[in-house]
Amino acid sequence: MQENRVVITGLGAVTPIGIGVDDFWNALKKGKSGIGRVTNFDISEFRSKLAAEINDFNPEDWIDRKSARRMDRFTHFGIAASSMAMTDAGLEIGNFDGKRAGVIIGSGIGGSKTIEEGYDILNTKGPSGIPPFFISKLLINMAACMVSIRYGLKGPLMANSVACSTGTNAIGDAGRIIQRGDADIMLAGGSEACIDKLAYSGFCATRSMTSKEDPEKACRPFDRERDGFVMGEGSGIVVLESLDHAIKRGVKIYAEVGGYGSTADAFHFTAPHPESEGMIRVMQMALDDAGLAPEAVGYINAHGTSTVLNDKCESTAISTVFGDHASKLKVSSNKSMIGHLLAAAGGVECVATALSIHTGQIPPTINYETPDPDCPLDYVTNGTENISLDAALTNSFGFGGGNASLLIKKYKIL
Repeated sequence: MQENRVVITGLGAVTPIGIGVDDFWNALKKGKSGIGRVTNFDISEFRSKLAAEINDFNPEDWIDRKSARRMDRFTHFGIAASSMAMTDAGLEIGNFDGKRAGVIIGSGIGGSKTIEEGYDILNTKGPSGIPPFFISKLLINMAACMVSIRYGLKGPLMANSVACSTGTNAIGDAGRIIQRGDADIMLAGGSEACIDKLAYSGFCATRSMTSKEDPEKACRPFDRERDGFVMGEGSGIVVLESLDHAIKRGVKIYAEVGGYGSTADAFHFTAPHPESEGMIRVMQMALDDAGLAPEAVGYINAHGTSTVLNDKCESTAISTVFGDHASKLKVSSNKSMIGHLLAAAGGVECVATALSIHTGQIPPTINYETPDPDCPLDYVTNGTENISLDAALTNSFGFGGGNASLLIKKYKIL
């Protein structure tokens, strides 16, 4: 069976350093940090104090007030980023066959704030106080469903949840749907909004977040002094199309999705496999799926969480997969600026990787000062680098051992 080529024609991003792709991309290239002390609640008693919050987002810029009140913040983010992506792709006016268009938008926790508020209401007012939209606000599939309703996307509808690999899995799985001919258009990515007392305290209990209190030093992927990630929030969404469909519409093509890998460590509920086994296989799968040799890749947008184990294991995996070529690769982590957006991370980082391919610019990893022998690669740390890129990988690894990798390549007419 002839597989359809899959291209990226629309981008949307809601992030701690910019709402909208242009603002996000410009801030990323400048090395702007969105990390600061938590303001959503009193943080004084918590082990960790920092987060990458979005403080200037107004859902009513994207959704009418009545509807917005019936949705959780993660759904607001998902709708906003989807709206940007649809507009960018020239699809906002419904000039497409809705039965051939679908959506996969995942989340890790879904309506975290809604759950917290619902529990408080139950304890103070009893069950009669729970609002009628409580369940629909908290469900993980609500961002995907509301986007489907908004744009009349009547094709495949899914909401995956694979912890921090969710966004990347969503895009990879959406690409597979187009490849096999089940849809012409797919909207895909992730959305997360869990900087609230309940979720934040839970992550504090895992001791996986940084205990540093200086926002300018806290998130330092691949640096020897790293001690944990910084929680972020937001959404990253891309429009995927079959190449034939995109050409017929005459739209701009940012890049092509060349390969996808998805694996499980089957090892531990929080720690990565100590020998990077799943990470190695997932990057090799993406390369094999694309039919490319390791030498074809010039850049890796790393998962790069700033945790001791992840950064070491990811660096080991890259070294293993790419061999002698690993030293020639450029590697960077967007999380040094935007924090870890959990399920939304892969979506936002796919947006950034597509722009790197499209523009030939690689944003830096900030806060890197002290090299770590366990992380011996060429991390981009001295500002944005300009490089001719034909192919790049973007990696996502999550709690529970889920791994996902996308190979994004320059679109070329064959």
